[in-house]
Amino acid sequence: MEQKLWNKDVRESEKKERVILAGVCTGDEAESIESMDELEALARTAGGSVAGRILQLRSDPHPVTYLGTGKVEELMLLAEEEKADAVICDDELSPVQMRNLQSMLECPVLDRTLLILDIFAEHASTSEGKIQVELAQLTYRATHLSGMGKILSRQGGGIGTRGPGEKKLEIDRRRIRERISHLKKELEEVRRHRSLVRKSRAEGVMAEVAIVGYTNAGKSTLLNCLTQAGVYAQDQLFATLDPVTRGYILPGGTQVLLTDTVGFIRKLPHTLIEAFRSTLEEAKYADLILHVVDASSPEMEKQMYVVYETLRELGAAGKKIITLFNKQDRCVGRTRLRDVNAERSICGSAATGEGMEELALQMEELLTEHLIRIERLYPYHLAGKEALIRKYGKILSLEYRSEGIALTALVPPEIYGNV
Repeated sequence: MEQKLWNKDVRESEKKERVILAGVCTGDEAESIESMDELEALARTAGGSVAGRILQLRSDPHPVTYLGTGKVEELMLLAEEEKADAVICDDELSPVQMRNLQSMLECPVLDRTLLILDIFAEHASTSEGKIQVELAQLTYRATHLSGMGKILSRQGGGIGTRGPGEKKLEIDRRRIRERISHLKKELEEVRRHRSLVRKSRAEGVMAEVAIVGYTNAGKSTLLNCLTQAGVYAQDQLFATLDPVTRGYILPGGTQVLLTDTVGFIRKLPHTLIEAFRSTLEEAKYADLILHVVDASSPEMEKQMYVVYETLRELGAAGKKIITLFNKQDRCVGRTRLRDVNAERSICGSAATGEGMEELALQMEELLTEHLIRIERLYPYHLAGKEALIRKYGKILSLEYRSEGIALTALVPPEIYGNV
């Protein structure tokens, strides 16, 4: 993958691109406004400065120009008046819509999907993350190539040009298909490796806890608070992209693996879900899901809905869930919150440490509630018992004595009679 034209230092030192936001409201106006607010946050994360926004009430987006003719003219005047560098639409555009808008506005046009892909390209740091992002970008561009002339031909970088977008316009669909095929093979190797890692974890003694939540809910801050992982955490959307796993010892001595996963967002591009499926499926194979919610957000309930819908799409529905209503230090007039979809609900703040002790206790209780505690001293000719417990249970303490193997463990009822 080619080196990005933009890096963080360059982007912070140079003048931000001025962008205009455009959206179509086909239902609840308040929800559309919230979506536009989120699009503005995404644009800022990508390094843009929002100079204006237009929201049109329509039964459906215009099939040819996304906005109606009158609104397109209004958008043209606004873009000219504000000297905008680009226009960003709040939905995924068809190639026809993108090509026509660019022709009429005479400036680059991006959609929500391309903007999110651009942010992912900026924040991916591991080889796996870069492969996943490039695959998602090329899959998107394979269907939008004819409508992206102005974006792909821009010189000097900018929003929407990171990752494979920096390649020349003359890259045709055949070469894109070849690159996609190559990336899929690389990603399959990554998925095979991740599957082997999961299998080895399943045979170990540590339970797995997946930290999920809406983007910027505080997942990375929580991981840092519990494990001192040192993960990059910033108050912006998709500040961290690559999953990080760290060990953590619960109050009763139970060892677990905590994995910080990719944040969710409304209208998450399907190409991203497919490309990041192996990463997102950490939640599917976890023993427990820790759902982090930004309790200070006025859109809290809708964000929770998006998370549960994404979990359902990933096949992770039905898992034990603890919901942490995070960022309580930012809430005014706090009340006790409860998530009806979770086994336990806790209010706290990963930034201040509030509620973390209760969270750890509740995690341990849920992870061990079905296990039976045993204390055994096995003679060495029964060492196979230890292996059986390691495979299916949780060893809390282990000591090799002259008279045999002394251990304390938690085992599932299915093997209790054999140990």
